[in-house]
Amino acid sequence: MAGGRDAALARRLAALARTGLSASPDAGMDRFARLVANVLDVPVALVALAEDDRQVFPGLAGAARPWSVSRQTTLADSLCEYVVESGAPLVVTDARTDPRTLSGPVVTHLHAAGYMGMPLTDSHGVVLGALCAVDLRPRRWREREVQALNDLAAACAAELRLRIVSRQAEEARAETAALLARSELVLRASEVLADTAGVEEVRTQVGELITSDLKPVYVGFSLEPVRRSGRARTRPRGQGQAPQVDPDGGAWPTARAVRDKRLVEVHGDEEVRAVYGQDAAARWERLGFASMVCLPLAGTRRMLGALVLAWDTEHRPDVAERAVLYAVSGYAAQALERAQFLDDRIDVARRLQEAMLTDLPTVDGLEMAALYRPAATQDMVGGDWYDAYTLGRAESPDGEAATLAVTIGDITGHDMRAATLMGQARSMLRQADHDHPDGGPVTAVQALESANTVLDLDLSGTLVHAHLAPAADGWTLTWTNAGHPAPLLVLPGATCEHLADHDLLLHPSLHGRRTQHRLHLPAGATLLLYTDGLVERPGHDIDAGIQHACALLYEGADSPLEEVLETIADRVAGDAPGDDVALLALRVTHPPHAGTARRARSERR
Repeated sequence: MAGGRDAALARRLAALARTGLSASPDAGMDRFARLVANVLDVPVALVALAEDDRQVFPGLAGAARPWSVSRQTTLADSLCEYVVESGAPLVVTDARTDPRTLSGPVVTHLHAAGYMGMPLTDSHGVVLGALCAVDLRPRRWREREVQALNDLAAACAAELRLRIVSRQAEEARAETAALLARSELVLRASEVLADTAGVEEVRTQVGELITSDLKPVYVGFSLEPVRRSGRARTRPRGQGQAPQVDPDGGAWPTARAVRDKRLVEVHGDEEVRAVYGQDAAARWERLGFASMVCLPLAGTRRMLGALVLAWDTEHRPDVAERAVLYAVSGYAAQALERAQFLDDRIDVARRLQEAMLTDLPTVDGLEMAALYRPAATQDMVGGDWYDAYTLGRAESPDGEAATLAVTIGDITGHDMRAATLMGQARSMLRQADHDHPDGGPVTAVQALESANTVLDLDLSGTLVHAHLAPAADGWTLTWTNAGHPAPLLVLPGATCEHLADHDLLLHPSLHGRRTQHRLHLPAGATLLLYTDGLVERPGHDIDAGIQHACALLYEGADSPLEEVLETIADRVAGDAPGDDVALLALRVTHPPHAGTARRARSERR
């Protein structure tokens, strides 16, 4: 019996909640009360609704204070309770003497005598309350009066049902809209995560997707360490994990989600303490979370980790939210697996590319500096390189001095293949220089092109290759330019100029006679070789970038070359270049061996 009463109460309270009515005045319900008072000629009329332990009067006519203000009283022993419990009309001539009604609040506080109440039901027959007519004197109700109140009660109940249906329709629309939004979220996840290229990009996209709908205060990944061949287990780069959220120890929801391969949720510090221990509870309290949900990220070959969401107020995902989270975690796992694969390839290419970057030789009479900056985007691995190496010895006015070869180049492409071809081009150009010591830079470049054709490497790109030989009061620069941005030169007492003569770019299908040029570099001259990543940016004028670099090179005539290159890269390329940037600078400090010769003559004297 108790269970039946509890179920009936639950149904009634749910229906009342959907009406939106309580102890506040309602214009529609007040109108029904006035109709009852006028039609039946009674001093007091009520629309009474039965809540858990009180009755409320959203419709009221004729009652004085405090009823007209509070619009509520206890439900126990009330006339309304009798109608709700019986589900039948209650018609009483004198409520003060009727054993069913003599102790109720309507009798004791309103001094009611004649009373008539009709049940108000929803569409399922659940009695929500009563429409009541109250007379302060005993009254024998006539049949037509009972019928009139019954008709008014039917109209009032229809109004209540309409409100319930309207609220249900609103709830259905809201639920449909939520389901549609979550379906769109899943669709967006499938589209957005299909194009992600790195672990950090995946985390950012997942965070934006989920935060827009479920409003967590934290979204992150707890990723398992990856065992790479020949190396220790390391966490993937760019994952953005916070140690306080994802500790190394296993007593934490993320570890349980990975271990059990299922969704794990936890709510409140007491649950954390009971399941994961005191240390975990202390960490939870520091984080300020109220709820956390962790979902496993299952890859095709191994468990990648867990997707973590947390809220600062209690949040228990419903069935629809769980379905969305499972779908998003599935797409995220696919994207992470792809991103980690790409990261591995990029990491190898980066190491290959960096291994190809030369340690600059020490050459008497020259100051040299180089700078390489990879593109800001993770996948921009390319074929930019610089190189500098000695070719042998040559006669100078003060004896033999080292000759030098320098190169700046850019192989077409931004992938591992471009980095590999760059390494081959670098090695073949070095070999060509040593095989043809008297041919000059143009001979070496032509030998590179010949090897490219014979070996069918399909190598293309641009470069500047130059030789520097000692001269009487400085150095002689001989260079050839295969379609590359022109070197910049600052001579003592002069402004910056472009060494603009260049030939066709490198390509197996392009064959033409290459030219080389010669220029004297006196003491104080500064030469800058660079790749197009320095000056070529979307929405920016290339010529303006070159002029900016030229001005900075001129302004840095008295500064160390390392500082000059950092300044040029910072101000011209910016802090997020869209392409790799390679710079190589040389400054003539004095004629080769001049200082050594002077010291030797001084010692002889």
